[in-house]
Amino acid sequence: MIEIKHKDNGNVLFSTEADSLAKAKLDGARLAGANLVEADLAGLDLQRADLRGADLTRANLAKANLQSALLTEALVDGANLVKANLTDAECHNATFCEADLTDANLRYSKLQNCDFTGANLSGADLSMTDLRSNLNDAKMNKADLRGADLTGANLTGADLTDANLKEARLGGAQMQRTKMTGAIGPTGKQFGAKPPPPPKPWWKVWA
Repeated sequence: MIEIKHKDNGNVLFSTEADSLAKAKLDGARLAGANLVEADLAGLDLQRADLRGADLTRANLAKANLQSALLTEALVDGANLVKANLTDAECHNATFCEADLTDANLRYSKLQNCDFTGANLSGADLSMTDLRSNLNDAKMNKADLRGADLTGANLTGADLTDANLKEARLGGAQMQRTKMTGAIGPTGKQFGAKPPPPPKPWWKVWA
């Protein structure tokens, strides 16, 4: 039997007779405040699950479906979220420090006031997200940030190499030491792109 308990009071929030959570039905589950430290939740369907305030530190959520899940104030530090689906998830004030979100889908997610310090968001879909958060030293190379709201975000030391920021909002963002080589900016202009060579004078066209 496996039991998921509340991190503070020990109350049982979910139980199954199985010896793993691999086939557990957790979509829409009420797991607010759950202790899921280092839990193996890879590939599970957690759509619309209530994980507010849950402790998911170092949990394995690779390829998990967290679409429309509630993760407000959750602790997701060091978790594996590679290729996870967090489309339209509510994640206000959650912490994702050192988490691996490589190729994760966070489109339309609400990520205001989250802490992504040192997180890996390489190749992640962050388009149309509310990302007014701490992204200090985050790896965001090749991330899709089209239409994202990064107003006032802390991007100090972040790596946005080859990222797409077309139509993103960056007003007031802190961008000291931010790497932008090859990134597409809000206006569609590529950072660090080499200007085209000047045209040859007409008398050298046939040279």
